[in-house]
Amino acid sequence: MKKKERRPEGQDRGSEWLNAMCEVLKGGVLAGVTAILALLACSVLVSVGVMPVGAMYGDVMAVCVAGALVGGTYAVRRVGNRSLLAGLGVGIVLFLLLMTAGLIVYEGASIANGGAGILCACLCGGAIPGLLARKPKKKRRR
Repeated sequence: MKKKERRPEGQDRGSEWLNAMCEVLKGGVLAGVTAILALLACSVLVSVGVMPVGAMYGDVMAVCVAGALVGGTYAVRRVGNRSLLAGLGVGIVLFLLLMTAGLIVYEGASIANGGAGILCACLCGGAIPGLLARKPKKKRRR
């Protein structure tokens, strides 16, 4: 019989954490690209006259949820365990990307000007795949 070699716990956990953070960042970038493309489609619909301008705040919230759903689903599938934290991490990364873009374009962007709603939308959109991906608990045999 072959002996099983044990790995040192510190190295294995550190590399696992680093891989999970990289997947969360990739999911956040995917969520950002998805959100930007969806916002571009919404702006085209407003320009054509299909959608009223007053509905843009609700559309931005829906786009934030959709982007976080896409990125969160990617990250949760890649990470495996701790799915809720991975989904919330993607929501935070998406929010930070959107706030950074807002600060670059509009020099006075802040959380008080609708940022709290965007934060909630990003976190909820990221948490949904994290909650749905949880594995059911195993039943104990007697």
